[in-house]
Amino acid sequence: MAKLDGAAGFIAMTKADPVTGQSLAHDSAVLHVTGTATYTDDIPEPAGCLRAYILKSPHAHARIKKIDVSACYRPGVHAVMTAADIPGVNDVAPVFSGDPVFADKEVFYAGQSVLAVAAETVEMARMAAQKAVVSYEELPAILDVHTALREKSFVGDPYTMQIGDSAAGMAKSRHRLSGGMNIGGQDHFYLEGQVALATPLENGEMHCWSSTQHPSEVQHLIAKVLNIPDHAVTVDVRRMGGAFGGKESQASLFACVAALLARKSGRPVKVRLDRDDDMIMTGKRHDFHAAYKVGFDDRGLIGGLEITHAVNCGFSADLSNAIADRAMFHSDNTYYLGNATITSYRCKTHKVSNTAFRGFGGPQGMLVIEYIIDEIARALGKDPLEVRKVNLYDAKGKLGQRCTTHYHMTVEDNITQELFAQLEKTGDYHRRMQEIKKFNAESKILKKGMALTPVKFGISFTLTMLNQAGALVHVYKDGSVQLNHGGTEMGQGLHIKVAHAVADEFGIGIDRVKITATSTGKVPNTSATAASSGSDLNGKAAQAAARTVKDRLTAFAASIGKENLPFKELVQLAYANRISLSSTGFYKTPKIDWDRQAARGRPFFYFSYGAAISEVIVDTLTGEYTILRSDILHDVGRSLNPAIDIGQIEGGFVQGVGWLTSEELWWNDKGILKTHAPSTYKIPTGRDIPKDFRVALFDEENQEDTLYRSKAVGEPPLMLGISVFLAIKDAVAAVKKNPRLNAPATPEEVLKAVMG
Repeated sequence: MAKLDGAAGFIAMTKADPVTGQSLAHDSAVLHVTGTATYTDDIPEPAGCLRAYILKSPHAHARIKKIDVSACYRPGVHAVMTAADIPGVNDVAPVFSGDPVFADKEVFYAGQSVLAVAAETVEMARMAAQKAVVSYEELPAILDVHTALREKSFVGDPYTMQIGDSAAGMAKSRHRLSGGMNIGGQDHFYLEGQVALATPLENGEMHCWSSTQHPSEVQHLIAKVLNIPDHAVTVDVRRMGGAFGGKESQASLFACVAALLARKSGRPVKVRLDRDDDMIMTGKRHDFHAAYKVGFDDRGLIGGLEITHAVNCGFSADLSNAIADRAMFHSDNTYYLGNATITSYRCKTHKVSNTAFRGFGGPQGMLVIEYIIDEIARALGKDPLEVRKVNLYDAKGKLGQRCTTHYHMTVEDNITQELFAQLEKTGDYHRRMQEIKKFNAESKILKKGMALTPVKFGISFTLTMLNQAGALVHVYKDGSVQLNHGGTEMGQGLHIKVAHAVADEFGIGIDRVKITATSTGKVPNTSATAASSGSDLNGKAAQAAARTVKDRLTAFAASIGKENLPFKELVQLAYANRISLSSTGFYKTPKIDWDRQAARGRPFFYFSYGAAISEVIVDTLTGEYTILRSDILHDVGRSLNPAIDIGQIEGGFVQGVGWLTSEELWWNDKGILKTHAPSTYKIPTGRDIPKDFRVALFDEENQEDTLYRSKAVGEPPLMLGISVFLAIKDAVAAVKKNPRLNAPATPEEVLKAVMG
């Protein structure tokens, strides 16, 4: 409704009960559970639609001597594509060049696309592709970061972030430690695999339904490979069945293959990978080898620190340089490092190009510093929580010297001390720790362990130009609203959160706001839905669009002196008086500034915080373990939707636990991935969830001007899973002093640590 404010001289919208802050169901929840949600593969196929199959390289590194596709053509086959057939540029790299659609002259990993066939059925396409004659000359392959370091094989220049004098700090320290650890990768294992449907249109135009987090990038790359303008390509995304970063850059290859085959055949083409091909052809979370040297005093206070990351990027750059940077950014986690040098080597290997994964390098960087803190505590015989507290940044409101990061940003919003205090109490940390010591003293085989670990995760794209978003809001004559924005829905609840903002701006119920598919034809030049910034960016853009329309309505109502009009009636009157009921909105993140060359600045608008206590029990004869209890206290600012936020926290935590415990990737000595199916790659199941799982939201709004003072929640909770990894290490320490544990801590790895 609208009500005239006589004193102020304008119309103020009289709001219904606010939507923001309510635990509303995901906008597609009913569709999900009834199986009626439409994903890309569910879209009715246009008449004459063909299916595609991509032939992969069997070698990690080889020279292509010959490709003969003449035998591929048979009844039912309508198009065969190799690198030689591409009308535009044979490259789908997101930033740097080097990601060909089809290998040209040389293959760089086992599973690389060599050619594609479009036929009446996928079985026909697969059989036809197998008839191609491809001759290879095998070449030496680099399959690990240690070989890459020796060969100086990199996808980007080594990079350093530094503050103070790390060598001098270590020299002055009473105690010193050095060590290293291996950190495994992780497959995204989204429920919906890579899929795209391309349809050729008139005048050489192309439409594509794609399961992608970045429709604008897919649009641009389809145009690039077809040699047509961006405006001739439209990409739509209704929803994805999971993504986790795996569809940020790597969905483009499959969309471009579909578009190329559609152009050549003149018919719609669908590319849908089966699980094995998906896992073989797509990149993973980057595996790392990390080495460190640290100096500290009797309290465990770090005096000097040097960390080196060797990052397995795979055969091309993809997004690896930004991912490796973010791992460096998060090498402090919640701790002040006054004298620190962080160095990163971006190693080029003959494996699939690794890519974005929830946390975007942050989890690997954070795991290393938490491991170091744990090692310091064990060297001093202290509780790791005590050492963590000694090293924390200054608390919010008490900014002193100890609030500057190693990339020279001031941490203004640190709430870790408050999180620790609350979680220690609600999680009964100290009593339980004493009980664990008593249990371990009495139990010979089974040992318990517990760890409390924090999270401080920076929110913003570190490439400043990506921190922008657009939206389009239409108000129809009946008072209903259509919402369009540049973000994509992958199950995380972005659409319902953005709809919150629009509903509250207009003072209407959430049922009056319709969320549409993301389309490059409605909102152009979008950034990927990534970096946990989907709600921050798109919510603000949608709010701005709605506010523009609302301001027009209130000004119109004031001009005609109307009070207490229902929203629908006001809209109808405004339409009759030719008031525009549609508007775009735009938002760009303020305050951020990053000078990469100088390695200093403010790359993040704010930080999201959290903490978790996890308790485990380990069988020291088998290495098997169970998570007995996890207590999580997480900071989401003023929650836009507590139900959605808690769901994200629970899911992120479990996915982080999977990365650090069961999800092991293994390539043989020929560089061929052997863990490429659910039978050999083990994601967490219901049996891996903590027996006692408690999640609470920290009650404090964001000090920065975000959407209703909320905070991002997509990525930060994943790193709470580090508490489980270190709890396992704590349990092993009950039988093996100062154990060495690599990630993932599979039962085999745990048994190795126990055996020493």
